[in-house]
Amino acid sequence: MPILQRSAANNNTTHHGPDWIKTKMQKTLAPLTLITGGAKSGKSRFAERLVTGSGLRRLYLATAQVWDAEMRVKVDAHLADRGPGWHTLEAPRDIAAALHEVGPADAVLLDCATMWLTNVMLAEGDLKAEVAGLLAALAACPAPVVVVTNELGWSIVPDNALARRFRDAQGRLNQDLAAQAGLVVAVIAGLPLVLKGAL
Repeated sequence: MPILQRSAANNNTTHHGPDWIKTKMQKTLAPLTLITGGAKSGKSRFAERLVTGSGLRRLYLATAQVWDAEMRVKVDAHLADRGPGWHTLEAPRDIAAALHEVGPADAVLLDCATMWLTNVMLAEGDLKAEVAGLLAALAACPAPVVVVTNELGWSIVPDNALARRFRDAQGRLNQDLAAQAGLVVAVIAGLPLVLKGAL
C-alpha cells in the first residue's frame, strides 16, 4: 500500500503531506555527537551538514575569541561557509549558560571544544571543575548537541611545557566527550570515519 494512501483502518490517516514526509526523512541526531579531526580536515563543514540535516532550528555556539586580524579572517570564513539560517550564541567559556537558552526544537553546533579549552587554560581556570561542568551541561541539554574538536596528538611533541600540557588536556577532554557521546566521527580529508554509533 503506498505510504501516502494508507487506509483509515491502518492509522486513521488517509493522506500525509510533504511536511510529514520531510520530517520522517530528516536525520535524528544523538543527544551528543562528537566530530574530531585535524586542522582543515573538513570537520566543521561535516558537523554543519549534520545539524542542517536535522531540520531543527540551527544554533551555533561560538567559543572563539577574536584577538587579531588572522582570527577575524578565520571567523568570517566560517560565517560565510555556514550561510544564512544560523543563530549564533557567543560562549567563550560559559557553555552551561548558553545551553540554558536552547530547547528541544533546536540543534546546537558547538565549535569548538579546542578553543573553549584554550580559553579556560589561558584564564588559569580550574580545569577539572570546568570540564566537569561542561560535560554536565551537555548531558542536561534538552537539544541535541554536535561538538567539534581537534586531534592534537598525531603531530610532533611540542617543544614547551605549556603546549605539552595543552595537548594532554585536549586528549583527555576528547576522551571524556567521546565516552559521553552517542556518535563519534573522525573526519580525515573531508571524509567521515565513524568511531562510535552509526550515521
